[in-house]
Amino acid sequence: MVRKLGNIRRLAYFVSVVEAGSFTAAAERLGITKAVVSHQVARLEEELNTTLLIRTTRTIRLTDAGKVFYEHCASILRETEEAFAELDALVAEPSGTLRLTAPFDYGISVVVPAITAFSQRYPDCKVDAVISDNKFDIVDKDIEIAIRVGWLDDSLLQARKIGHFRQLLVAPRNMQPQVEKINKPQHIKPLPFIANTALRKPSQWHFTLNGSGQQSVNVQPSIFINNTLAVREAVREGAGISVLPDYVVSDDLISGRLIQVLPEWELPSGEIHAVFPASRFRPTKVRSFLNILMEKDKQR
Repeated sequence: MVRKLGNIRRLAYFVSVVEAGSFTAAAERLGITKAVVSHQVARLEEELNTTLLIRTTRTIRLTDAGKVFYEHCASILRETEEAFAELDALVAEPSGTLRLTAPFDYGISVVVPAITAFSQRYPDCKVDAVISDNKFDIVDKDIEIAIRVGWLDDSLLQARKIGHFRQLLVAPRNMQPQVEKINKPQHIKPLPFIANTALRKPSQWHFTLNGSGQQSVNVQPSIFINNTLAVREAVREGAGISVLPDYVVSDDLISGRLIQVLPEWELPSGEIHAVFPASRFRPTKVRSFLNILMEKDKQR
C-alpha cells in the first residue's frame, strides 16, 4: 500500500528541525514561524501514525522510527535538489573552466580537436587540459574528466565508455613489396619491427582470423621506443613495421603514407573511457564536452 503524504514540504520541515536542533532554529532557517513548523511536523506524525520526535521544554530527540525516517527524508531531499539542479543545467550554457586530462597519443589525435570544437561552440567556457601519459589522482588535481585508453585497472572509478579502438599492424609505403608477400602472422618475424615499450608486452602479439583461427607471434624488435607517436614517426620514416592504434594511423592509411599489413587478421581491440571523480551530478560543461568528444571519436 502506498502511503500518501500531504506535502513534501513537511519532510523538509522535519529534516530542518532535526538538523537545526529545535523548532525555533528550524523556523529561523526556513523563514517561517515556529507555529507553522510545529504544526506541519505534527501533521506528518499523524499521517504516519508514528512519533518521530520526543519533545521536551529544552530539547528534542529522535525516536528509533524517527532516526530511520530522517535518513530517508534527507536522502529524498538531496536527490530532489540534484534533480532540479540537473534540470537547470540541461537548459544552461556551459560555463566556468573545464579541467581534463588525456593520454598523449589519443589526446593529440582526438581530444585536442574536440577541445577546439568545444571552445568554438562555447566561447565563454575555458578549458584547462593536461595531455600526459601519467595517470593523475583526478580528485587531488581537481580534474573533472580523465580519458583512459585501453583497459581500466580500477573498478572503483566512475567511468563511461565513449568509444573503442582497433590495433593495426602497419608498414611504410616503401616496404610494400615485402609485406605483399605476407599472408600469415608468422611471416612478419624476419621484418624489422619497432616495439612500443609503453605497452606491457610490446613484442608479443595475438592475431585472430575470422573470429576463430588464432596465431601468436613473438617478434624480435630492432628498435624500442616508449611513445606511440614516436613509434608512428619511425614507421613513417621507413624504419620498420609496428602495431599502432587506429586513431593514430587513420589519416596515414587514407593518404597512403602507411599501409596495413595482414588486414584480414585482427589484433585485440580496446576501449576508451571517460573517468570522473565520485559525484552523482555532472555539470553541463562536462556533458557537453563528452558529446563533442564522442562525435570526434566516431568521425575517425
